[in-house]
Amino acid sequence: MSAIDQLFDRYGESHQNPFNKRVHWVCVPLITFSLLGLLWAVTPWLAIGFSLLSLTYYLRLSPPIALGMLLVAGSMLLLLSRLPYVLEVSLTIFVLAWIGQFIGHKVEGKKPSFFEDIKFLLVGPAWLLGFIYRQYRIAY
Repeated sequence: MSAIDQLFDRYGESHQNPFNKRVHWVCVPLITFSLLGLLWAVTPWLAIGFSLLSLTYYLRLSPPIALGMLLVAGSMLLLLSRLPYVLEVSLTIFVLAWIGQFIGHKVEGKKPSFFEDIKFLLVGPAWLLGFIYRQYRIAY
C-alpha cells in the first residue's frame, strides 16, 4: 500500500459518519481557502509560499494529487486576488468552518485526525480530492 493510501486510510478512520463527511466536504475547502486568505491578507507572497511548500509535500505523496491541489490552490489564490476585504471575509469563514468541523467530529464521536498528527491538516484536502479521483477513475 502506498504512503498516500495509508494516510487516506488513517484519516478516514475518524471520518465514517455520513454527517461528518458532508461537513468535511463543505468545511475543509472553506478552511483551506480562508487560511490562504489570512496569509494573503499579510502579504500575497506568504499565501503563495505556503501553497508552494504544501505542493512539495503533495508531490512527494502523489504527483497526480499534487497536480489537482495545484489547480485548487491556484483557483483559490486567483479568487483571493480579486476579493475585497480579504482579512474580514477569511477570518469569518475560518472561524465558522472550524466550528462546523468540530460539530462534525462531535457527531462522529472521534477527535480530528490532526490531534494525532499535524500533517493531517494537509491530508484532509487531498483526501477529498482522492474521492473525486476515484469517482472518475483517475489514478493517484
